[in-house]
Amino acid sequence: MKTAAIIGGGVIGGGWAARFLLMGWNVRVFDPDPEAARKIDEVLANARRSLPGLSDRAMPAEGALSFHVEMADAVAGASWIQESVPERLELKHKVYAALQEACDEGAVIGSSTSGFKPSELQEGAATPGQIVVAHPFNPVYLLPLVELVPSEANSSAVIDAAKAILTGIGMFPLHVRKEIDAHIADRFLEAVWREALWLIKDGVATTEEIDNAIRYGFGLRWGQMGLFETYRIAGGEAGMAHFIEQFGPCLAWPWTKLMDVPELTDELVQMIADQSDAQSGMHSIRDLERLRDNNLVAMMRALKAQDFGAGALLNAAEPVPEEPGDISGPIVTVARAVPLDWTDYNGHMNEARYLQAFGDATDRFMEIVGCDAEYIASGGSYFTAETHIRHLDEIHAGARISVETQVLLGEGKKMHLFHRMFEGDRLLATGEHMLIHVSLETRKASVPADHIAARLGEIAAAHAALSLPEGAGAAVGKR
Repeated sequence: MKTAAIIGGGVIGGGWAARFLLMGWNVRVFDPDPEAARKIDEVLANARRSLPGLSDRAMPAEGALSFHVEMADAVAGASWIQESVPERLELKHKVYAALQEACDEGAVIGSSTSGFKPSELQEGAATPGQIVVAHPFNPVYLLPLVELVPSEANSSAVIDAAKAILTGIGMFPLHVRKEIDAHIADRFLEAVWREALWLIKDGVATTEEIDNAIRYGFGLRWGQMGLFETYRIAGGEAGMAHFIEQFGPCLAWPWTKLMDVPELTDELVQMIADQSDAQSGMHSIRDLERLRDNNLVAMMRALKAQDFGAGALLNAAEPVPEEPGDISGPIVTVARAVPLDWTDYNGHMNEARYLQAFGDATDRFMEIVGCDAEYIASGGSYFTAETHIRHLDEIHAGARISVETQVLLGEGKKMHLFHRMFEGDRLLATGEHMLIHVSLETRKASVPADHIAARLGEIAAAHAALSLPEGAGAAVGKR
């Protein structure tokens, strides 16, 4: 098991702990705050219900979490150390001096700093080449971006190691090749933040109106395409050059106050706080976190279906399913967590999602017998002719489910499958599918290719020795 050390267990440090832990790493936490364990447990609860649902495969087994009184105990043997202490340079230097006395020479030390440059962090360090900026975005356990900022002191080996580790836990390391205050993303955020403060101070807009302008408009576009690709489309068929020609002159107009900042007087701070409380004060912070996570998972899964933006990253990170070894028993065709967007108003998995899970199991079994994307592109496939599902027990978001598939018949044009869905040993549902092989050219029933018929026949023969599963052949209303 790989080990990560988290130095500082606040909102960001807790998010890092959750990300590493749920991606199969052991995590050691050092934070003198007596409430650190409680706070991280609450972050973990949110992460466990949301992150696994981004994957359509089984995630790694969760690592072990431990809390340490001494920093040296937390960092010893760790291959990644994430520092997330308050943004005070002297404090960070003190932390690096202490942890470098105890950590492995090959460990990468990442800082969550929003603004300090790596060369500033490395000043006075015993081994400056270990330290890089690894600036994430909240919630760390869901959002993939991490700004990886090295300095001239960092070797290519350290940079490559950092990229490999971050990619391995499902993140996107954006290599910032030139040091700059606040890196890349926070410079954009600061520009928007400055203008928002002026709009409030000048009485033009409230906090809610500003948020509405973002979440109902350009925020949705940015979430999938970013800035330049969005504007390239706005340029029409002529593209980006035409857009700049049209809208470039407005950059000289006095639209913004980006070179100035309103004084954060007590009156302005209280105005912002009051408006913010009126906007969302009816929700607790934990309620807002769960709403945020629900929305992020739903949007990222939508992007995943389009293989675009953050969704393309999720697809690339999906583990490749293993081929079944022993076929003498039912074959595991699905192993995954129930995503947040699969639940309904009753709080449990919607009945349509049972069908989706069984459909995914059928698709996986088709791949196992050779009816894969390449074969389908050649003109043959299986179509579902009949389905019967028994809903036996409820299941909630975040739960890990598996589907076992048994072949009841596999000969000629027919493939008769029986699926059983479990959470652990608890039977949740069964799904019985009759499929017919068809020619995609004629859209009529046809015999499958020889290699598919042979593999299907092999598994059907092995499963013929199994007893008929309970519920097989049952009509509606028969349990």
